[in-house]
Amino acid sequence: MKLFVPLLLAALGGFSSGFSFAADPAAPVPTERAPAKSAKPDIANGEAIFNGKSCAACHMADGNSAIPANPKLAQQHPEYLLKQLQEFKSGKRKSAVMSGMAAMLSEQEMRDVAWFLGSKPIKPGFAKEKDLVALGEKIYRGGIGDRSVPACAGCHSPNGAGIPIQYPRLGGQHAEYIAAQLTAFRDGGRLNSVPMSGVAAKLNDREIKAVSDYIAGLH
Repeated sequence: MKLFVPLLLAALGGFSSGFSFAADPAAPVPTERAPAKSAKPDIANGEAIFNGKSCAACHMADGNSAIPANPKLAQQHPEYLLKQLQEFKSGKRKSAVMSGMAAMLSEQEMRDVAWFLGSKPIKPGFAKEKDLVALGEKIYRGGIGDRSVPACAGCHSPNGAGIPIQYPRLGGQHAEYIAAQLTAFRDGGRLNSVPMSGVAAKLNDREIKAVSDYIAGLH
């Protein structure tokens, strides 16, 4: 019964934080429900889930995808990965494949997978478009002043390492994947980041290609 009551209250929802429930008059009456604490990430379990649920088929066993359309997940900030999995599961971020995969995971399993991937080193990438390197570097490091496009480095750091918890690592990511995401942000196909939608809305195809290729060579 002790376990059933808080589960019932959580399922019903809608109660104010000051709601109290006293089954035993002699027991102290709680006036506030503390948020549930997540267990410490289990990296070994995360690895088992990642390989057991076929994640490695698209992202490779160490998180370094060899397929340009699929992102490298290795060394990504775990908090960012957890957020993306949560949003795939809730539908806030759209993907027929990833929504189905995330739907099979509990909150703790998503946490375990995210921390496992964050523990794996990313394999460096490289830029391919020599004619666009200068433009890509200009946008990444200085933005586009006359269109109020901020420098990517301001949030994702000069070497593309990002800022833990707040902004994801980009350096070394596949250029094709970065370009696809920027295009999705610009065209409304991806809606789970208002700042990125605003930035991408001001970029044309050539600029997206240039900055994406430049990012791929950052390390």
